[in-house]
Amino acid sequence: MSGDKILVIGPSWVGDMVMAQALYRLLAERRPRAPIHVVAPEWSEAILARMPEVERRIALPVRHGELGLAKRYALGRRLRAERYSQAIVLPRSAKAALVPLFAGVPRRTGFRGEWRYGLLNDVRPFDPRRLDQTVKRFVALGLEPGEALPDALPRPRLAVDAANQRRLKERLGLEAPALLALMPGAEYGPAKRWPLERFAALAVRAANEGADVIVLGSARERPLGEAIAAQAGGARVRNLCGETSLADGVDLLAASAVAVTNDSGLMHVAAAVGTHVVAIYGSSSPRFTPALTDDKTVFWLELPCSPCFQRDCPLGHLRCLREIDADAVWPALARRLGDGDPAARRRADG
Repeated sequence: MSGDKILVIGPSWVGDMVMAQALYRLLAERRPRAPIHVVAPEWSEAILARMPEVERRIALPVRHGELGLAKRYALGRRLRAERYSQAIVLPRSAKAALVPLFAGVPRRTGFRGEWRYGLLNDVRPFDPRRLDQTVKRFVALGLEPGEALPDALPRPRLAVDAANQRRLKERLGLEAPALLALMPGAEYGPAKRWPLERFAALAVRAANEGADVIVLGSARERPLGEAIAAQAGGARVRNLCGETSLADGVDLLAASAVAVTNDSGLMHVAAAVGTHVVAIYGSSSPRFTPALTDDKTVFWLELPCSPCFQRDCPLGHLRCLREIDADAVWPALARRLGDGDPAARRRADG
């Protein structure tokens, strides 16, 4: 349509931000003349910059959980000049719907929830049975009211900076034919974190097979990386938690033959750059937040008490993670590490 321009209020978590690209890809396919602008936390710049569908990235100047009414009002007033035709609000909070209202966007789309009447005027019913995955919820907001989800949802595909990737490998001395990435963190809480000694056991075996091993995560997760490196005790294990940017993480994961990860934001990044994902689930479920790739191996015991979606194990035993042994996981790594350079393998696969 003439003058079509879309404002998206993006999510606040790394994994959700990656999954939101499924919506952007849908919009770009259906409305190719409509620029897509995304309002999101400042940290998300690194992820959004790797999404060719997003024309403009707009930092939301508030902290996570902060109302920041004056800041949202000021941002909305600045955006009035953009004359957006539609705003799509992905978070289900009331405050997330404020910027489109202040920006005067005529069509404001989002799910029913948290006192948003008046803030949204294209309110969609929320059916958790039909929308049983986060990515489905995002994509559904890009459809017209009552329209069925497509049989095949678009999948996130983050662009890779090959030059930065080469610089990183040279600077970090990553010279082995194969690279293993370990992501032991999970911002949500300990009930999503596989025991560190299991990660360390895989690191030892991979290093003995001649692979380089990197541990990726935020600065807050640096102690997790230190523990893995100390337990592994090998020069090939590098703790990069807090030492690399999120953009660097994208490129390092694209260079990795395989990534072993909890259900975390970096799991979704790894899936979106085509790395083989070995995903380990505890308190959450691969049915709700799956790695959006066919190139994956999933470990989930599906105990009677799971998924509980709790930050800490409410029963105190954490069996859902402790009963997944490193020996059971290792075969999922072994063949991929033997394949060598992942970029060359992907080119050969076409």
